[in-house]
Amino acid sequence: MPAKNYLDRLESEAIQIIRDGVASSENPVLLFSGGKDSTLLAHLAMKAFYPARPPLPLLHVDSTWEFQEVLDFRDSFAAKYGFSLEVYSNEEGRKMGLDPINNGDTYTTMMRTEALKASLDKGGYDVIFGGARRDEEATRAKERIVSVRGRGHSWDPKNQRPELWNVYNWHRLPDQNLRAYPISNWTEEDLWIYMVKEQIELCPLYFAKERPVIEYEGQTIVVNNLEHGRAFGFGEPTMKSVRFRSLGCWPVTAAGESDADTLDKVVMETLGSKRSERSGRVSDAGSLEAQKRQGYF
Repeated sequence: MPAKNYLDRLESEAIQIIRDGVASSENPVLLFSGGKDSTLLAHLAMKAFYPARPPLPLLHVDSTWEFQEVLDFRDSFAAKYGFSLEVYSNEEGRKMGLDPINNGDTYTTMMRTEALKASLDKGGYDVIFGGARRDEEATRAKERIVSVRGRGHSWDPKNQRPELWNVYNWHRLPDQNLRAYPISNWTEEDLWIYMVKEQIELCPLYFAKERPVIEYEGQTIVVNNLEHGRAFGFGEPTMKSVRFRSLGCWPVTAAGESDADTLDKVVMETLGSKRSERSGRVSDAGSLEAQKRQGYF
């Protein structure tokens, strides 16, 4: 039998973490945003328990400012691959009309952080799987693969357990839950090469297409809703062939000009890029570590 290559080893590590976490949990859940990382993680969860149906639901925290393509992909993915799907939104914030342009940190706190914590409390989940990778952002590099969250889902990077020899401690106290990151050791390059190898289905926003765009603070924004765009003072959009490298709330997530309309083309373009993966996240201007300490994923 040929020796495993590095992608096989990364896959085996992630699958083992998922299996261990589910076996140690009473009520596990997998956070699903519709982005490439959570899609990869859901794919690995399917492989971990095949041919059985995945024994944990997908949970999407809907900020109410998601791309329509993300919502459509989320629903079709869950139905196609046998996942039960839970969707949660902060209805108080929706009634207040919060948006990421005019309300900034308040929006992120209420529609992302507080909504996530409320959804986890409502579901009573004890092990929460997420698709964060250490190479994606500096704060995430501080995370353990099995990350302890205290009362109120608080995170203290100095109060985490050692993971010597890839041994993970799934024990938790009654007021604790665990956030688990099975693809922590993957790089963006690893992810895309694996996507090609496995021919994983992705949200259409990752592929170039003529889309309505405006220029906002030096970034190319795809206008998901014309009425909301006009309210923001975006002006009338023009059509341009663009795609996304990272997905977030549509008014503050920038696209890039591209003609990469197939998975192979996307991989070649991405691997040749000198821009950071999250350079299109306008909402990353604040401190992600401060948000994570409060419970943000």
